[in-house]
Amino acid sequence: MTLKIANHPCFNDASRHKFGRIHLPIAPKCNIQCNYCNRKFDCMNENRPGVTSKILSPQQAMHYLDQAMILSPNIAVVGIAGPGDPFANPTETMETLRLVRAKYPEMLLCVATNGLDLLPYIDELAELQVSHVTITINAIDPEIGSEIYAWVRHNKKMYRDIDAARLLIGNQLEALKRLKEAGVTAKVNSIIIPGINDTHVIEVARKVAELGADILNCMPYYSTTETVFENIPEPSLDMVAEIQKATSEYLPQMKHCARCRADAVGIIGEINSEEMMQKLAEAAALPKIPTDVRPFVAVSSLEGVLINQHLGEADRFLIYAMDYDKNECVLVDSRTAPPTGGGQQRWEELAGILKDCRALLVNGAGGSPTKVLNEHGIEVMVLEGIIEEAVYGVFGGQDLKHLMKSSQIHACGSSCSGTGGGCG
Repeated sequence: MTLKIANHPCFNDASRHKFGRIHLPIAPKCNIQCNYCNRKFDCMNENRPGVTSKILSPQQAMHYLDQAMILSPNIAVVGIAGPGDPFANPTETMETLRLVRAKYPEMLLCVATNGLDLLPYIDELAELQVSHVTITINAIDPEIGSEIYAWVRHNKKMYRDIDAARLLIGNQLEALKRLKEAGVTAKVNSIIIPGINDTHVIEVARKVAELGADILNCMPYYSTTETVFENIPEPSLDMVAEIQKATSEYLPQMKHCARCRADAVGIIGEINSEEMMQKLAEAAALPKIPTDVRPFVAVSSLEGVLINQHLGEADRFLIYAMDYDKNECVLVDSRTAPPTGGGQQRWEELAGILKDCRALLVNGAGGSPTKVLNEHGIEVMVLEGIIEEAVYGVFGGQDLKHLMKSSQIHACGSSCSGTGGGCG
């Protein structure tokens, strides 16, 4: 099969008014913290990387893609661009790419990454005919990079300052080299940050051109609230034009970038339609594996009113269903928890007890039970508040951030701008 590479609207200016793209938001965690990035906010009129209205599982993403192709049959590219980094979420990323390639063999596939953890997946990306990869490289000098990145987390170890920048830049440049050796079209994004790297971008262009990059996107920095760089002014149009002209001596330029959201869909530059966003919300409301029959939601509660019990302390779980005729959630059962002890086997047994539940709402949960239950298609949600409100929200695919415990809202890797100590 020969993919129609020229149909990619981000890499070919001539295609952008004819062919659309869709970003599947399946990668919430990130492995670095950039001083210009804040993933906590999501306004539908806010068109920038790092924001999405929903997070999907790979199977939910396929359901959404099927619906999107009906509404927008000109979609030629399926991309994964966050809202975190695809390879900080490698299981979800690679599964999604495999599913899309199997069902839509003619579809162009692409990923956008910071490049930190890209190297181990390049061979499989090539096998899957992922034709386009974008790496954001903002500096090749670690001194400058240390001003841009607050921290880097690699192989479960934290790096900061010069060490963080040196590791990140080294991995980025090696990944770019390996991508080209594998025959993958590579775009480099360089974000122009006045006073930080604006005079350095030309050096980035020279280096990535030597390594075989195909196109360069000099992106103007976007001022985002509650970031280290929030008081840095955005670059002027003249500054951007001058940098694009200077770097064009080394690489072709992408000048039509719309700084797309992680859930962008359709023609570049157009706002996501309400109908498409409804399809996204419907997909997010499905069980993690939509073909599963999971009509219930389980809750851990001391008295049956509030979500106020840790998973490990629960001796029974309340089971709720949705009465769609009355538009209300209904308590239908109470199931006894497995006896304490037994390690992972206890959680495997619990997964069996709750096999018809799409989610388990608790006030706290450890990493081991969460992992086991997630693997069995049961989403563990750490919340606090009234049971009925939360259960109704799960069935309706609503945003439950207001019910998340503060430790979850600011969990490193999801929407945090903090130390990164808890990134996965």
